[in-house]
Amino acid sequence: MATSSTHAELAKRHEAVMPSWLSLFYERPIEIASGDGCRVTDGEGRTYLDFFAGILTNMLGYNVPEVRDAIKAQADRGVVHTSTLYLIRQQVDLAEKIASLSGIPDAKVFFTASGTEANEAALLIATQYRRSNQVIALRNSYHGRAFATVGITGNRGWSASSLTPVNTIYAQSGYRFRSSFRELDDAAYIAACAEDLRELMVTSTSGDVACMIAEPIQGVGGFATPPDGLFAAYKEILDETGILFVSDEVQTGWGRTGDHFWGIGAHGVTPDAMTFAKGLGNGASIGGVVARGEVMDCLQANSISTFGGNPLSTAAANATLDYALSHDLQGNAARVGAVLIEGLRAACADLAYVGEVRGRGLMIGIELVAADGRTPDVAAAARVLEAARERGLLIGKGGLHGNCLRIAPPLTLTESEAREGLAMLVDALRTS
Repeated sequence: MATSSTHAELAKRHEAVMPSWLSLFYERPIEIASGDGCRVTDGEGRTYLDFFAGILTNMLGYNVPEVRDAIKAQADRGVVHTSTLYLIRQQVDLAEKIASLSGIPDAKVFFTASGTEANEAALLIATQYRRSNQVIALRNSYHGRAFATVGITGNRGWSASSLTPVNTIYAQSGYRFRSSFRELDDAAYIAACAEDLRELMVTSTSGDVACMIAEPIQGVGGFATPPDGLFAAYKEILDETGILFVSDEVQTGWGRTGDHFWGIGAHGVTPDAMTFAKGLGNGASIGGVVARGEVMDCLQANSISTFGGNPLSTAAANATLDYALSHDLQGNAARVGAVLIEGLRAACADLAYVGEVRGRGLMIGIELVAADGRTPDVAAAARVLEAARERGLLIGKGGLHGNCLRIAPPLTLTESEAREGLAMLVDALRTS
């Protein structure tokens, strides 16, 4: 097969054989051909500082010797796959670490190949454990692209089908910027959301709800960040009738939020289950669920995970997790994230079309709005995305209306790299 020498040629081939709904960034899409540290080089030789990390997946950055060597060592053994029908030493090692780090009593771990699959597994377990297909999700949420996870996604732009195996009720989220409770202070906002949940329980459920599933910070939703304590208030209500609480940590796990190892830590509660994926493998495909033992063991049928927790992915994940812990990347996320958040808030204070700078650690959202201060400015987000790339910076874009910029660099980002990227991003914001 002929190879393409330019991005334009590769994009043309992509369009011919890939689905039309498989979206690409940029008017002229680029190929990421190589990387080192927090920088990547495209297929035409241009190098960028990466502030999106493959949608938060390249958690340590690129070309990390410890991860590369772990993958190579496993590949050199000649076994990259066996399936869960056999013991996998690296899988057990990783499960022990995650169970311990979870804080969940008597925790057990099931590995998958992605975050979508992890959330599907969590829904299967929760609905079986509670013998109910009713699920409480949050408005503006995103949990994956599979059948059941689309059914609990509260974001119209990512809801590909109205068909679903679950009966979903949507509670208030932490997206205060567009909430009907936006004018309330933290305590009043939490109280109003909790009262709204109680009303939903009475009016919109049969009473036998399986679980609530929530992202501590909504990723695709534009890094919408709730006030600390919201999920503690929710869980107090759930506990009254034994409803499970599932924290979707696919984007918020492994210390990215800075203050806590898991995003839910900001709310002072221990969930019944957590899902994870993204950064754990630093690019290797892995996800999973960690849950209370009695909840995890509720299934009464055989199951396997053909690719979940395979030797190659778990070798990479063990190396990635060990690196994150030994290098205190959670602490780095807090320190370097503060440089970015404080710098952006100061630089954007006089920009009328910046409605809000929000987030935590190295998980930052910028909402762009029209002159009225509220109407989503989708075109502005697209312009800033392009302008940042032109200056040598890769960022993300999302949100309920597609008007939010998403900043999520590798957790290894240095302060000097943060300031370098900040300067490029501020320039893009001011000139777009």
